[in-house]
Amino acid sequence: MEDNTESLNWRISSRCSAGGCVEVANGERFVHVRDSKDPNSPVLDFSVGSWLSFIAGIRAGDFTTEAH
Repeated sequence: MEDNTESLNWRISSRCSAGGCVEVANGERFVHVRDSKDPNSPVLDFSVGSWLSFIAGIRAGDFTTEAH
């Protein structure tokens, strides 16, 4: 059974100030991500395991770039 994304509790980062952010919601089976500027935009669904790996990568600095 898919999560009903309309009834989810969407949240946005407190660090978002420029409006170019995403919203995230935890469902029963997936973590959902959408564009914060358009609540009707397509929703990306990630397994909980994939999302936790993504968050671990962020914390480990796997996605940072250095200026050359």
